[in-house]
Amino acid sequence: MKFQYPENVALNESETAVVILDQSILPNETRFLTLLTPESCYEAIQKLRVRGAPAIGIFAGYALYILSKTIRADSFPVFFQKLCEVGSYLNSSRPTAVNLSWAIKRMEKTAEKNQEKSIAEIIAILGKEAHAIQQEDIDMCHSISEYGLSLFKEGDGLLTHCNAGPLATSLYGTALGPMLLAKERGRNFHVFSDETRPLLQGARLTSYELQKAGIDVTLICDNMASLVMKNGWVNACFVGCDRVAANGDVANKIGTSGVAILAKHYGIPFYVLGPTSTIDLSCKSGDDIRIELRDPEEIREKWYREPMAPEHVKCYNPAFDVTDHTLITAIVTESGICRPPFTESLKKACQTSKYQSAR
Repeated sequence: MKFQYPENVALNESETAVVILDQSILPNETRFLTLLTPESCYEAIQKLRVRGAPAIGIFAGYALYILSKTIRADSFPVFFQKLCEVGSYLNSSRPTAVNLSWAIKRMEKTAEKNQEKSIAEIIAILGKEAHAIQQEDIDMCHSISEYGLSLFKEGDGLLTHCNAGPLATSLYGTALGPMLLAKERGRNFHVFSDETRPLLQGARLTSYELQKAGIDVTLICDNMASLVMKNGWVNACFVGCDRVAANGDVANKIGTSGVAILAKHYGIPFYVLGPTSTIDLSCKSGDDIRIELRDPEEIREKWYREPMAPEHVKCYNPAFDVTDHTLITAIVTESGICRPPFTESLKKACQTSKYQSAR
C-alpha cells in the first residue's frame, strides 16, 4: 500500500500564493500557511517552515512565479531586473542548500530565454516551469528510492540523520525514500533515527514520517549512534544532502560527518542520497561550501521551558557540516549509484540525468 502525507508545498487554487505545511511545529500541530509576499516567503525558508533541499527548490520556483505576478513593468528589462532582485533576496535566506539558488537561477533563465514574448506570456511560462520543477522532483525521488532499495535487505538495521523524507521533497524523499518504498513492498527492517540537534528534525519529522508509514523506528539521541553501531544493530547508514561538491564532499545537517566517521570505524556502509540538482560541479570541495550559522538561542533555550545554559554563555551553532568523500561508500542519484572516484561518477551522473537540460 502507498502512504499518504500532507502536501508540503503547493499553490493555492488561483495560483496567487504558495501554501506550505509549517514544518516548524510538527508533529504536535498540522498548520498550513498561505504566503503572498517576498518577506513571508523569505521568513518561511529562514525559519525552516519549509525545509529540505528539494522542497526548498520547489518552494523557490513557486515563490518566484507568484511574486512575478506582482511586478509592475512595461518592458522586459525592468521586469527581469525586479524578478532577479526578488530572487537574490530569497536566495540570501539560506546559503548552504544549493537547490535554492539552482531553482532561482532556473526560473530567471526561463524568463530570459522568453524575453521576446509579452510579460503576461512570460509569467505563464514561469508557472509551467515551477510545476515542472515539482514533477521532476517526484520522478527523481522515485528513481533514487529504487536505486537505494538495492542497498539493504530484509531484516537489516538502518540509521539515518536529519530528515530526508516526503516532507523534505515531494514524494518518498531521498534518504527515507528506499525505506518507504521497501515498506510498501512488504519488506521488514528497523530504522534508528538520530534526533538531530539543534532543530530536532529527526525526532520531530523523521520519526513522524516513518511511524506514520508503519515502519519499525527507534528514536535515539545523536550521541547514541556509536553504541547502536557497536552493538551490531546497524547494517547501513542513509542520509540526505544539501550540497555535493565535485569531489564528493557532502554538506548535510550538523552531525552527519560524525555519523560517517563512526560508520567507517565499525565497517558500516555510509550512503548519501540526493538528486543531481544538489551536485555543484563548480564547487571543487567541501572547503568551498559556505556553512550557515544559526541563532545561539536554539541551543540555549529553544526546546526548554526555561534556558538550560548559563545566560550569555558563548554558543557555536552551525546548521551543517561537511562529510569528507573518503568516508562515503556511495552517492545515490536519480541517474544511478555513484561510487569513487566521485570526480568521475558525479560528473557522469549529471551528464546522463534527463533533467540536466533544465539546470
